[in-house]
Amino acid sequence: MPTAPEPAPLDSDVHQRRFFIEDVFPTLDGGRFAVKRIVGEPVDVWVDIFRDGHEVTSATLRWRREGERGWRTAPLVPVENDRWHGTFVPIEIGRHIFVVEAWTAGFATWRRDTLAKQKAGLDITLELKEGRELVAAALPRAGDTAGRLQAALNMFGSAGGPRPLLAEDLAAAMAAVEPRPDLTWSQPFPLMIERPRARSGAWYEVFPRSQTDDAARHGTFDDVIARLPDVSAMGFDVLYFPPIHPIGVKNRKGKNNSLKAEPGDPGSPYAIGGAEGGHDAVHPELGTIADFRRLVAAARGHGLEIALDFATQCSPDHPWIKQHPEWFKWRPDGSMRYAENPPKKYEDITNPDFYCADRAALWQAWRDVVMFWAEQGVRIFRVDNPHTKPFPFWEWLIHEVQGRFPDTIFLSEAFTRPKVMKALAKLGFTQSYTYFTWRTGKDELSAYMAELTRHPEREYFRPNFFVNTPDILPVHLQSGEPWMFKSRVALAATLAGSYGVYNGFELLEHVPVPGKEEYLDSEKYEIRPRDWNAPGNIKAYIAQLNAIRRANPALQQTANFGFIQVDSPNVIGFVKESVAHDNVVAVAIALQKGPHDVWFHFGDMRIGPEGARRPVRAVENLVTGEWRLVEWGGVRLSIDPDHDPAVLLRCVA
Repeated sequence: MPTAPEPAPLDSDVHQRRFFIEDVFPTLDGGRFAVKRIVGEPVDVWVDIFRDGHEVTSATLRWRREGERGWRTAPLVPVENDRWHGTFVPIEIGRHIFVVEAWTAGFATWRRDTLAKQKAGLDITLELKEGRELVAAALPRAGDTAGRLQAALNMFGSAGGPRPLLAEDLAAAMAAVEPRPDLTWSQPFPLMIERPRARSGAWYEVFPRSQTDDAARHGTFDDVIARLPDVSAMGFDVLYFPPIHPIGVKNRKGKNNSLKAEPGDPGSPYAIGGAEGGHDAVHPELGTIADFRRLVAAARGHGLEIALDFATQCSPDHPWIKQHPEWFKWRPDGSMRYAENPPKKYEDITNPDFYCADRAALWQAWRDVVMFWAEQGVRIFRVDNPHTKPFPFWEWLIHEVQGRFPDTIFLSEAFTRPKVMKALAKLGFTQSYTYFTWRTGKDELSAYMAELTRHPEREYFRPNFFVNTPDILPVHLQSGEPWMFKSRVALAATLAGSYGVYNGFELLEHVPVPGKEEYLDSEKYEIRPRDWNAPGNIKAYIAQLNAIRRANPALQQTANFGFIQVDSPNVIGFVKESVAHDNVVAVAIALQKGPHDVWFHFGDMRIGPEGARRPVRAVENLVTGEWRLVEWGGVRLSIDPDHDPAVLLRCVA
């Protein structure tokens, strides 16, 4: 059986560790991983601080960016029951650390006790001499406040009364300069400060090669530039591309994932690498690196950021296989081990061995790939299947990239076990794919949102709700009913700060491979031109949702969220409040077709800034502009999903 540790010897510093600094918030796993916040927003810190005895305790926050030498400080003030609170506001993005320090306030203790004795009518002559000695001892280190301390000593010496030593401004000066022999620091706690896009954005996914008007003509970066006004008009913030690199020829997949490609089949863009280059090259039919940089700049002019897929796999034709065969696994017969997920086998790709003998060089090569694209202006990367690669690799790579490009965002595409998804977020991924795609009922949506917005998940796990992907055509969309498409995109756009759609969603594309949640004639294996203005599209509806999101900060975050009582199992209701508490939006969305007449009950909910929170008094319909007073704690709503399954209301106190 394990034995208890021996007490520390008296000649150690154990006799100086008088303070307990514990239960620090916000922290994650005892400070092992970084809590995430947005630049320019206050970071509230709560901590328990106490010591033996009755002396006055002082404490402060210290914080700085990782790698800086100097510390910034912010005050900590006691609230109740040894719980302290402080706030600081990071003004730069990047990795930060903060610490809590505590010490015995000798002069404040003396002043408190002396005032108490004076009030009780006791003789304080000896106490005043002690106070004078405290001020004199602090004088050599007083710096700019030395004049104030010397003035107090002079006045006390000439008058002899207590007033000069008990003055409040002298107490403030002494608090800053007196010796702190028992100063105690907490461990450092990491904090990741990111730009607003890390928390909020509307993503639109396209295959650049399909941005053409003819299936026989490969799309180009110029074709994507021509589509930018259309994507921007729908209100999207991020334009995301699957891999844009050369595609291998060996074992190339044909249409609908067939094992044999016919002449002219373009192959899967995830089979990365060919004679033209690897992960740091572009498919020659798309254009050149210069063309890509021109696209990045053009997108920026339309208010769009380009996001790239980072898929750590190689086709059999990838240059690395010849240049670095030691980075890959080989079978006993000398053949290559292809990627497998039994019974599935992906003959057109192979995974490098991340734990090979030369793994340091392999990891650095992957890092350099991301650095290369960051140098081309890309600051958002969607990472393919990160849960199948080593955890230490991601923690290292993300830290390396953000050390040079601190504004870089990483989206984890990991449809895997919940704890693995959350571990990736802890390791540094900015955002995460989720199970939203398959959450449809009121109870399961409610339970899932409760999970994502609770502590500690809300401190580090930022969900990105994709309604569909090139790999996933969920069953509930396969009927092609417009109300369902509207309901799902409204749910994604209002529940989460970030959400995404794969192109074709706005055209109600819904034809599956029979019996599967996959698109028939998948764009992953062929070029798919479209009429982007085809009749029946819901582009205007998506544009309206995104415009409302941009105008209401409450919808640009996920954590400040609460469910509302709605008297129907087929209508979900919730309220979201902005981080600054200056914008509140209530949402009701139908989950089943047919008309719904429901009571939306606010109950005793209060909104507004801290210290001035009040009940909801009125609501404004963000689509129609109609105003309604809240009566009997709620409002009556009529929802016709065929017209609009969602009601969005701005709340006023």
